[in-house]
Parts: sequence; structure tokens; C-alpha cells
Amino acid sequence: MTINLPLQAPSAAGLIWQVIRNGEAKTPAERDAVLADPGFGNHFTDHMVDICWSEKGGWHRPRVTPYGPISLDPAAAVLHYAQEIFEGMKAYRHADGSIHTFRPFENAARMQRSARRMALPELPSEIFIESLKQIIAVDADWVPSAPETSLYLRPFMFAKEAFLGVRPAKKVAYYVIASPAGAYFPGGVEPVNIWLSTDYARAGKGGTGAAKTGGNYASSLLPQAEAYEKGCQQVAFLDDAGNLEELGGMNIVLVKRDGTLVTPESPSILEGITRDSILQLATDRGHAVERRAISLDEWRSGAESGEIVGAFACGTAAVVVPIGRLLGTDFEIVHTGAEASELALSLRQELTDIQYGRVEDRHGWLTRLDA
Repeated sequence: MTINLPLQAPSAAGLIWQVIRNGEAKTPAERDAVLADPGFGNHFTDHMVDICWSEKGGWHRPRVTPYGPISLDPAAAVLHYAQEIFEGMKAYRHADGSIHTFRPFENAARMQRSARRMALPELPSEIFIESLKQIIAVDADWVPSAPETSLYLRPFMFAKEAFLGVRPAKKVAYYVIASPAGAYFPGGVEPVNIWLSTDYARAGKGGTGAAKTGGNYASSLLPQAEAYEKGCQQVAFLDDAGNLEELGGMNIVLVKRDGTLVTPESPSILEGITRDSILQLATDRGHAVERRAISLDEWRSGAESGEIVGAFACGTAAVVVPIGRLLGTDFEIVHTGAEASELALSLRQELTDIQYGRVEDRHGWLTRLDA
């Protein structure tokens, strides 16, 4: 059963939103049971955002509908040519009950860059932000309030035109779904082990590495499974020149003895919003930051000489986690010193304090979604 509400007044980009309430939404008791132990990506809210795009009509028919299966023609282009992109971000409940998200305009801009690379239409930033506000307007009760919990937001776009010719699709769908997320490290943040994949590549020169597209993650799954077999939690990749790129789903930052932070920079690396924020906070503290090519040999020799004292990974889900070991087929880099881990965890604490409204947002990174 669904409940149709009256069309709303025009909002972003002059679009008129329709809200179709889920008549089978979870009861407060059922929702509270989920929020008590949500895990990550296991449960979903009662509604989702759904917007269409076509070559002739542009962006149209924005609506909030009950969460549920998506009907696709078997010839939908996404199923055959992987024309798809997505974003990942979180909504945080502050102590006063208000709901905020973190740097959403950067997510909107990154999604536009991903769309450009994957020959998809670019969703205007104002529609992107409005889509987040629309799902919060109906599912605000799904934003948890327990410490270090959040509502994970997943905007995504794919080619839905039924056509088997190889060209950019002329019909596209954009959705936003939401999933309550528990504390990523319920037992505390511990250093992780990283497996260096030398048999597989995440992306190549001129490829789609800088786009947040599902194919990049699909290509990382086999080496990620190899990492698990080696007792590691994540996998790291190199480019053709032997330079560090990124992990399967996170960016890498090395910490030098003098406090300088060094992170790989390459056209085939996804620009991490969490990484950018962490590096800004480090700069605020007086740390030098270098964004450049970093060879595996530089990391190995730097660790041996003591020039590189540690490393950490950063991304939306885990925020920041120290790297304890990098394992390869014939070598191992071990970081046991506390200095780098303490810096990483201190930056993590500062960033999450901003996200949850516990300290001043001096950079203007937060956007309120429930107002």
C-alpha cells in the first residue's frame, strides 16, 4: 500500500517533487530494533529518491517513493556496458536533534566528474543537494543518535535505455537510497594490514580510476579476496610505473619523520573527500602536505631508514585507520611506532567532532538537511 501526497512547490532547478509515502513502512519498534544494531549496508530506510533523465526531456519527474525493487528492461544499457556511477556520504544527528551532512557540494562535483567520464548526464549540484534533503524529509527518524552512528546515503545513476548499440544511453535513472550505519570500529580503531597486489591493477592510464564507478570496485574484488587469504583487511594497488595508487576503497597517506604528510597523486586515483578534509586539518595544525607520485621503493626505503614513520588509510566509511603492515610477495613494511598512529587518530577525532557538531565547523563543511 502506498500513499500519494500532493505535489510540492517547485524547488531546486524548478523541479516539482512528488512524495509517495510507503504504506508499509516499518513501525517505530521495528525501526528502533534495526537502529540498535544496524551494521553497515544491511538495512535500508522506507523510501528512496527517483529522478529520470532523457536526451529530450532533461532531468524530470523527481519523486520520493517507497523503497523497493527497480524494474529494468533486460536490454538496459547498464547491464551490458556498465554505464554507472555512485557516491557515498553520511547524515549525522547532532546533540540538538538536527541532521547534517558533510561537504555535499564536493560529492556533487565529484559525481559530475564521474558522469562526464562515463558519458552520463551531469546532475546539477542544486538537484543533488535537494535529493538528499528530500529523503531526509521523509526518513529523518532513520538517522541514529547513538555515538559514532550515522545514516549512510548512496546516490547513484545508471543507463536504463533498452538498446544494445554501443553508445551513451539516452535514458538515465538517478536514485538515492539510505542505510543506517553503526560504529565502523565498535571495538576501537586498530591498525590494519594491507596486501600489495602486483598481479592486478585497479585502473590504468586514461581509464576510469578517477571516476566513482562500479567497475573500479569490481576489478578490486578478486585481489581483495587474495588480501583476505593473506590475513589482510585491504588491498593496495600500483600503477604501471610502480607508484602507489590507492586501496580497494580508501586513500593512502604516509607520515614522514618531520611530520610531513605525503599522499599519492595521479589522474587514475579517485579524489577522496575524506582525505582532502584530513589533509586540510593537518595543514591547519602546521603540517606540510605533499600530493605527488610516491613509488613503492620510496615507502620501503623510507620505512627502513626511519624517514617514513607510519601510514594511514582514509575514506567515508572508516574515516581514518592506521596501517600497521604492508605485505608483498617477498617483503614486509612494518610500522610499530605510536607517533603516526596517534596523529592519524587525533585527526580522525577532530574530523568526526566536526561531523557530529561537537566542535566548531570553521571551514563551513556542514550542510543541514532537515531545515
